[in-house]
Amino acid sequence: MKKIIVLFFAISLFSCKKEEVYGPLKLKDGQEVELLVDHRYGSDQDLLIKLPEKELAGASLVGFDQREIGYTYRVKARFHNDDNPPQDASSYSFIFTKIVSKEQYKGTESFDIQLITSYIPGGPVIRLSKTGNDYYFVPDKLQLTYANSTVQSQLEEIYQNVLEVRANWQKGQLPKWKAIKATVTHDPQKFGKAYLVQQIQFTP
Repeated sequence: MKKIIVLFFAISLFSCKKEEVYGPLKLKDGQEVELLVDHRYGSDQDLLIKLPEKELAGASLVGFDQREIGYTYRVKARFHNDDNPPQDASSYSFIFTKIVSKEQYKGTESFDIQLITSYIPGGPVIRLSKTGNDYYFVPDKLQLTYANSTVQSQLEEIYQNVLEVRANWQKGQLPKWKAIKATVTHDPQKFGKAYLVQQIQFTP
């Protein structure tokens, strides 16, 4: 009789553990979900949405190396809970498994990207590089073209500050602005490879 009670207790504990849920969406570890991935890569609106509820997923998508800028995806992924995440990292993530659908964005609506990102540790970093005469938001992947000469001059001013910060990093030099917001659209001449910057807003 005692063995039966112990066995029942062990099974009950195991069942409870299997049913344990995590995160704001109360998902089980390993649970498969469908997610909506936005076409606005790296933008303020680049939010991962859980379907069909259309709720914020609340975690990052890992392993989606096939993602192309300018396309909206529906993907399958498995929720993962890490009991011992790295320092300053989230306990939750979604592991990409497969693409359900892929659709090219054909609109012209503008959206915003932030050219200064703060890291912990590390502090604020300007997300702008330059190869030849071309500016990049993501090196060798996502170029920033410009709608007019004013924007071109602003991008060059930002890049010169990148060089200043890089040359004086040991002195703790920071970017000269607290924030830089660029309003962009997909560049129709380089779709999927460049954002066309319409205007830039600096926060001193």
